[in-house]
Amino acid sequence: MGVTPIEGLGNYGHVIPKAARVPLTAGRFRSAVVTTIETFKLALDALRAHKLRSFLTLLGVILAVTTLVAVMSVVAGLNFYVADKVANLGANVYVVDRFGIITSNDEWIKAQKRPLITMEEFSGLKTNMHTTSQIAALLATTTDVRSGNELLEDVNLEGVTPNYSDVRSMNVAAGRFLTDADETHRSPVCFIGADVVRKFFYNVDPIGKTIRAGSHSYVVIGVAEAIGSAFGQSQDRFLFIPLGTYRKEWGTQRDSLVLFAQAGNAEMMSSSEDEARMLLRAWRHQPWSSADSFGILGSDSIMGLWKQLTGNIFMVAVGLTAVFLVVGGIVIMNIMLASVTERTREIGLRRSLGARKNHILLQFVTESSILASIGGLIGIGLAYASVALVRSVTSIPARTPLYAVILSLTVSTGVGLIFGIYPAMRAANLDPIEALRADG
Repeated sequence: MGVTPIEGLGNYGHVIPKAARVPLTAGRFRSAVVTTIETFKLALDALRAHKLRSFLTLLGVILAVTTLVAVMSVVAGLNFYVADKVANLGANVYVVDRFGIITSNDEWIKAQKRPLITMEEFSGLKTNMHTTSQIAALLATTTDVRSGNELLEDVNLEGVTPNYSDVRSMNVAAGRFLTDADETHRSPVCFIGADVVRKFFYNVDPIGKTIRAGSHSYVVIGVAEAIGSAFGQSQDRFLFIPLGTYRKEWGTQRDSLVLFAQAGNAEMMSSSEDEARMLLRAWRHQPWSSADSFGILGSDSIMGLWKQLTGNIFMVAVGLTAVFLVVGGIVIMNIMLASVTERTREIGLRRSLGARKNHILLQFVTESSILASIGGLIGIGLAYASVALVRSVTSIPARTPLYAVILSLTVSTGVGLIFGIYPAMRAANLDPIEALRADG
């Protein structure tokens, strides 16, 4: 049976026939698999032989992974919580108000000089905007309310337009919401939250009952479905009355409307905000180079500010994690160097029996990687326990994302790999003869 020349070498070189190549490749693959499995077994045996030393070596990695996963869990849970409870303004809704987002005392002092959002501007936006489906308005204060001999303090008394429930996606549990007729006639009626119902009308139908706020009385026409709380503050402690009624009985010269504008769809949010900004600036005769004398914010703006805050917290956690990982990596490297010294004769024996340098290198790198991976797994377990404890004893809605687990395990394994290279190279470069004589 003939052989074929090596391509490009003419008749000076030969290769094994094609029919024999596949078995050879398969044999090499099987050999590589067996070598890898045996290396893992040797690495695990070495770690099991020194359990206490291995655990103490992992403390840095365990602390790093626990810190990273725990912080990522708290941040992820808070992000979801804020998006659902705080930044959820309604479907495609953004807010136009006097102040917007204020992040410093200087900004607050400057914002005090801004003009009020007036009824004329509200009417102008309703009439002239083409990118919104509807706009609701609100004025609010805080007061104590009474029913019979019962008192409920610090209730949010809000004057709202009849479309407020549609824009804010509020559900009616009983009765009805405010209507255009209520607004037109400035009716003394109210729509109340679940906290007010629990305080005044427990096991009693509240519809038709009277509630007093200040010197005014209002007839209950509807009850809202319970919303819940945000950061420990109840969202159900409110009493809505028609905006016209509020302006008549509670209005002052310093009242500034808060407007909730609903864009036609999600794609029109940006253009709708730009349209509102353009109209307000034109009515106020603002130069093109001046800053807005009002605030426009949507869910993205609120979440952006929140993530900026949590991002700073996360960076602190990353700094602590980096310190723990470097310390843990150095400890792993020192322990592996000590292990190389202890096992010098074993290395010499393996080399004399045919083990190559790359086999020794692979064994020690694998040991350090497995060591760090075990530390990562322990850290993840402790982080899960910490998160469960936080959820059970506090109101923080921590939740562990899968990417936090994968990232932490990858980082911990990488630390073991990087800091294990030098001890592994030192073991692989030992002279076999000198190594055999080490314990002699």
